[in-house]
Amino acid sequence: MATPSADHNHDYKHGAMDIQEQASTYSAFMGLTKWGSLAIVASLVALVVWFCTTAGFLPGFIGAVVVAVGGIVLLREKPSAH
Repeated sequence: MATPSADHNHDYKHGAMDIQEQASTYSAFMGLTKWGSLAIVASLVALVVWFCTTAGFLPGFIGAVVVAVGGIVLLREKPSAH
């Protein structure tokens, strides 16, 4: 039984494909992951302070706002150095 040989005569050229769609999909996924994680963390802070301590709703809400504002400041897009 003969083994098939690899055909190296094809039109593929490494690095020549347009990857704009893949790059924009990756960028969108990373943005959703980043901002979604911040929303989950802020929600968890609010719920934990509200229901798991005697502090109540207002301190939980204030804690969530502080976490959200800090996250927005830290996670926003930085201007490129170019």
